[in-house]
Amino acid sequence: MSDLLGLGLSGVTAYRTAMSAIGDNVANAETAGYARRDVRLRESTNSGSRSPLYREELFFSGVEAASIGRAWDSYRAADSRYAASASGRSDARQQWLGAIETNLGDGPTAVGSRIGAFFNAGEALAATPSDRLGRSAMLSTLSDAAGSIRDTAQALSRVSDGITAASAQEIDALNAELKALSEVNTALRQAAPNRSTFASLEDERDRLLDSISARIDISATIGDKGTVTVSLGGVNGVTLLSTQQRAEISSAIAADGRIQLRMFWDGTTTPLPASGGRLAGLVDVAASTADKRAEVEAIAQQFTTEVNNWNAQGRTAAGVAGGPLLSMTAGAMSLTLATTDPAAIAAASTDGTENGNLIALSTLRGSNGVEGRWAALVAAQAQALNSAAAEAAAAATRRDNSFAARDEVSGVDLDREAAELLRYQRAYDASARIIQVARETMQTILDVL
Repeated sequence: MSDLLGLGLSGVTAYRTAMSAIGDNVANAETAGYARRDVRLRESTNSGSRSPLYREELFFSGVEAASIGRAWDSYRAADSRYAASASGRSDARQQWLGAIETNLGDGPTAVGSRIGAFFNAGEALAATPSDRLGRSAMLSTLSDAAGSIRDTAQALSRVSDGITAASAQEIDALNAELKALSEVNTALRQAAPNRSTFASLEDERDRLLDSISARIDISATIGDKGTVTVSLGGVNGVTLLSTQQRAEISSAIAADGRIQLRMFWDGTTTPLPASGGRLAGLVDVAASTADKRAEVEAIAQQFTTEVNNWNAQGRTAAGVAGGPLLSMTAGAMSLTLATTDPAAIAAASTDGTENGNLIALSTLRGSNGVEGRWAALVAAQAQALNSAAAEAAAAATRRDNSFAARDEVSGVDLDREAAELLRYQRAYDASARIIQVARETMQTILDVL
């Protein structure tokens, strides 16, 4: 009779544990990072019989919940982390290259249009070189061109500052997540495996790995106690986290805004050659922004030099060589008009032709002039942005497919959980019925006695 009660009790206990796991699955069906729980049931060990004739097929000792595990596929998890890293890099590049594109532009107020308007005003003035209104219009377009260059240089400087700030935030978050992952490693070493609490720690471990992989490309190795060792993806011998210590990530910012990632490990600071994740994308786009800023500076310098030299080679109405029309003392952000006097425009050539120097102004236009250089800069930026957008779209599709493949294993299917819950409820009811039969039988025996 006690064996019958034991059978019923073991079933009630085991199936209650199984239904509790299903309840957790249903409750966390939409929880990010949650992996479906599986309960493994097995026959209980029969410790009551010492007979050498004991055989398991003749004596039944009930059922027990041997372990609570997670539905997980290590290969699909690693693949999803790689896809997240590639998507993070391409998303960062697309975002900031878009910001550069917005500030370069090719609209009516952009640098190229403003410079073209200045040359067009000079050609128009050549028809009536003594027209004061025409001269004022030419100086006004020159001022607009200088202002557009100045504004563009300032805007690109703000983009560079934004990239630097974004990289600092990513680094702070990465260090915090590495610290949290180190603490999870410690908790995993102390936790009892095959239990719900252990599975929850594994969920947190993999959630942190997903978040870290979006920031920087990593390779994760899971140990026998569930602890993880994290290395830099694509590079051999660069460890970010071990069971004994973790790296501290930092950055060095150059004067032009370029970013170099660094890591402090075992008392030594070394470069961190990240190839994936948002941090790698920010490093790439910081270099691209620095190149664009340098080209804008070069265009501003060329424009200033050529316009001032052109005016110096002509003669004003007073018969003297023209003075500087533009001033740039501290880079493109300081570019301004050097004079507001329309008479300062040297329209005549040295041979006395009244509009000779104005006619020569057109020689500054062409593929090697500032207009051509600006058009080439804008075209190259547009091509880079289009390439980044295509890469980001492909990476996002790859990431979504990879996560979907992982969710096929670890995700919660409510229909399946409902079917499993019904099955365990039936088993629980049967175990409870065994206890009831044992009680009724015992009561009948006692009534007979």
